[in-house]
Amino acid sequence: MDRIIRCITSDGAIMAACVDASDIVFTAQRLHNTTPVATAALGRLLAAGSLMGVSLKQDKAKLNLQLKGDGPLGNVLVVADSRGNVRGYVGNPDCHTEYYSNGKINVSAGVGKNGTLGIIRDYGTGEPYIGNVPLVSGEVAEDIAGYYATSEQIPTVCALGVLIDKEDGRVLLAGGLLIQLLPGADESTIDKLEKNISALEPVTTMFAKGMSILDICKTALDGFEVEVLDEQPVNYVCACSREKIENYFAGIPEEELRDIMDENGEAEVRCEFCNKVYNFSKADLENILNSKNKKV
Repeated sequence: MDRIIRCITSDGAIMAACVDASDIVFTAQRLHNTTPVATAALGRLLAAGSLMGVSLKQDKAKLNLQLKGDGPLGNVLVVADSRGNVRGYVGNPDCHTEYYSNGKINVSAGVGKNGTLGIIRDYGTGEPYIGNVPLVSGEVAEDIAGYYATSEQIPTVCALGVLIDKEDGRVLLAGGLLIQLLPGADESTIDKLEKNISALEPVTTMFAKGMSILDICKTALDGFEVEVLDEQPVNYVCACSREKIENYFAGIPEEELRDIMDENGEAEVRCEFCNKVYNFSKADLENILNSKNKKV
């Protein structure tokens, strides 16, 4: 089972969070039947969403992350809740995979370098916070760090990784690390952290060595006294339901609902996050319409 942890240095200068999202990304790959580059891009954004979502304080708050690049992957969208649970999809799951000369997947070629990273924080009260920043590289981690630096003025280090078996294309490991300087950080703290970061191995390499999410946080914060704020399981969780789709049909104009009934006689709705299909017969749609009219 995947887990996420949040830590802080005892002097209150640095916050760190680490997530093992291997099962989450494997689930996303299975649901969407993604190619390696689509798996890597979506997987990195899922890990980022979990790391960012868990920092939301309100229980019903949610976070939307959307990569809109000019690459062949199309839009990559992830939704996270305040527990760090996530769901997502990629516009073109069949996207061709390009590789760098070192054999690593060229995620930037799929996402594109021109475009935006959009973040929506919805706390369930009042207007949501919306932020959009230009993509830095299309490799996702740098784009997340760029968002924090540009939109929230928080110095941030973000490392995201998805390790895929080159033989069968299956996800082996996935996760991420997010480190942020807090207002109490001084120059000596920054220098020490920079040295640690420069020596840090890729997240999936550390997982492959058997390191836990706490081990990874402590390695990134070597030389600091580390306190654990919280640790909890995280999952790929889709919020779709037949009831929600019924409510959608009930909310559209009567004329549109009658057009669906007259043209198709039935309706099929597929959830873009989990690919579950919901079928509505003409009788189902008539019942929704009748219920709608009774409430008027």
